[in-house]
Amino acid sequence: MLWLRPLIPEDFEALFQVSSDPLIWEQHPESNRYKREVFQRFFQAALDSKGAFIALNAGTNEVIGSSRFTALNPQENSIEIGYTFLARACWGRGYNAEMKKLMIDHAFEYVDRIFFYIGENNLRSRRSIEKVGAHLLKKVERQPQEGAKYFAAVYCLTRRGFGPPAPIPANHPKP
Repeated sequence: MLWLRPLIPEDFEALFQVSSDPLIWEQHPESNRYKREVFQRFFQAALDSKGAFIALNAGTNEVIGSSRFTALNPQENSIEIGYTFLARACWGRGYNAEMKKLMIDHAFEYVDRIFFYIGENNLRSRRSIEKVGAHLLKKVERQPQEGAKYFAAVYCLTRRGFGPPAPIPANHPKP
């Protein structure tokens, strides 16, 4: 249904075309990410992360969205998956679940814990991550480098199973 490959600078225009739909961002803390100058900061941060992927429809090679790995923490043996968005035409059709499964399966080859920081009011994203078995740990204030400060719901998956994970260690960095 979809495939992922590393994001490259030449992907900007195609990915911006997907992101330029204001309804994609209506529940997101940075609801103006559909604007070129705002999306440019997001895109550059994705490239700088060295963990960003572009999602393509496997049948057509059409760009349909993006996601990334970030905040690798070797001491805690954890990583974050986030900054995911998909074209509205892909919503409710299994693309998000497939993308998350690919990324989760890959991450669990290397880490024991995966975190997801989702805008507190982004109910669509919160429901979708709960469907893959992630558990809500807590809510925190977050300041990403490319966007505005917001309150995030922190979810976690652990390799050892899908039961409630252990609490976040006190020294867990604030991304």
